[in-house]
Amino acid sequence: MMFRHLARQSTKLHHQAPVFFGGKGYHVAAAMSSTTASYSFATYSSKRHYSVKDYPVANREARALKTTFDLVDPNALATPPHQLTKIVATIGPTSEQLEPLQKVVQAGMKIMRLNFSHATKEEVELRIKNLALCQSSYDFDGPVDKVQDVLATLLDTRGPEIRSGKLAHDTSGHETISLVKGNTITLQTSDKYAEQSTDQNLFINYSKLHKCMSPGMKVLLDDGAVILTVTQVNDADGTVICSIDNSGELRSRAGVNLPMAETDLPAMSEKDKTDIKYGLEIDVDYVAASFIQTADGVREIRDYMRQCAKEMGWAPDRPLPLIISKIESASALKHFDEILQQSDGIMVARGDLGVEIPIQQVTNAQKEMIAACNAVGKPVIVATQMLESMAKNPRPTRAEVSDVTNAVYDGADAVMTSGETAKGKYPNETIKMMNDIIFSAENYAASGSLGSLYLHHSGDQSLYIGRKDAATAVAKGAVAASFANDCKAIIVLTDNGALPSLVSAFRPNCPIVTFCPNSKMARQLILTRGIYPVVGLQGLKHEEEKTTSAIKEAERMGFVKKGDSVVLVYVEKFGEGTCANFKLADVPKSF
Repeated sequence: MMFRHLARQSTKLHHQAPVFFGGKGYHVAAAMSSTTASYSFATYSSKRHYSVKDYPVANREARALKTTFDLVDPNALATPPHQLTKIVATIGPTSEQLEPLQKVVQAGMKIMRLNFSHATKEEVELRIKNLALCQSSYDFDGPVDKVQDVLATLLDTRGPEIRSGKLAHDTSGHETISLVKGNTITLQTSDKYAEQSTDQNLFINYSKLHKCMSPGMKVLLDDGAVILTVTQVNDADGTVICSIDNSGELRSRAGVNLPMAETDLPAMSEKDKTDIKYGLEIDVDYVAASFIQTADGVREIRDYMRQCAKEMGWAPDRPLPLIISKIESASALKHFDEILQQSDGIMVARGDLGVEIPIQQVTNAQKEMIAACNAVGKPVIVATQMLESMAKNPRPTRAEVSDVTNAVYDGADAVMTSGETAKGKYPNETIKMMNDIIFSAENYAASGSLGSLYLHHSGDQSLYIGRKDAATAVAKGAVAASFANDCKAIIVLTDNGALPSLVSAFRPNCPIVTFCPNSKMARQLILTRGIYPVVGLQGLKHEEEKTTSAIKEAERMGFVKKGDSVVLVYVEKFGEGTCANFKLADVPKSF
């Protein structure tokens, strides 16, 4: 994989007269201020070696020798912080009832993950119903006591899977066979072995297994509990003969991983198709597509959703769920750039990825994928084992805290819990802890203590800088102004999600309070770093009235207080087209 890295050399804020950009009746004014900058581009890959000179944060001559540790207790704050990095939580048996789900939402969950590998239709319906009950009522014309909870749903598909067969004498479903190191085992793809697996002949449910394997390749059984090495491939009968690398017990229908092998599995199983169609029926906001290997798989899923929407009588302009491609194989890494281009977002699914590639390379891959997503302004979720020990313990390990912290430093839009909140003993405590870690990391990064290596205080690391369109200029200028004036919020008034997403791409250190025309847009923006969507203001006609009302609402919802500086980004009519502006404002002492 190759990504492009931007090193910021210089930035200067200056005032100038409004500049107008033309094109098909769409005019944009970059008002108040803009930024000028020059950048150097360096191409890097996972094979590149860096020296201390590459990173000012590590160069003692480039930083002050004095260190300052600002210890902030989030529990001591009068107003809870609005985390910029979002939390996706898997909801399951221990968190699906209304009371525990309310606590998880109050602790900081923004997106509910529905794991269709395990959940039944009845369980999903219960979770959807209770999530709707968790959303606080919001009346724009009446008093607001707290921020409206914009809560979204993510459907995670099971995906096409390769599994072993049923054991020959397994009547209870819990029997195992012993595989002994040094012994030989034959992998069979003939259906006659489907329920007759033994320690000598093991059924694998992928008929083309022999076509993607060669001597020396590895086969991992049950998440790597038992590892096999291919010694012989027989094209005539489709069998693959392996030696057993380590002893272990194997259950029926165990998962099978084929590291470094390129399979031609479909993007969707029949179950996935049924689940995705059901997801459209219940109006999920995101579909996390498991085991995506190529861009064609993403296109196949999108085409299928369009087909389902048409059959269901959806209007042509009704938004489909956004596709979040899960990267969990060597093949997906190989085709990552093309997958990213076709996807609406990426999930770094470290579980299967850590089985498919050498585990010591997972962190490197994570950092490169996050950087690539940041560079094109698409949301990225980091998942798997983030606070796994909290499934049983009320406190995480230090390594888990470091893991979440570094995901924030890397630039992740969201971090995700799995079993910790689905079936663990402490779902509420897990989300609260994750939120506290996020706040601590963001507070430290915003202080500038990390140097220019990290993203959250630079404000202009994105490849969007290289674009010369008007919307990018406005977004870039707005974020630069927020840094220069220590603004507490950027307030965006928009009819579509492109403008707030552009603002987020430049990584401001304050919330992006975005007033949206409908709840669907709001839910599909909530995953993006820093964006807090609010549905409202569409009834107001005059821009001055809208901007004043927006500031007032942002104050009432706790994002800003009297005397704070904010940046307003809005679109107004200009001739036959529209004009996008941004301007600085202070929250008045009275409205």
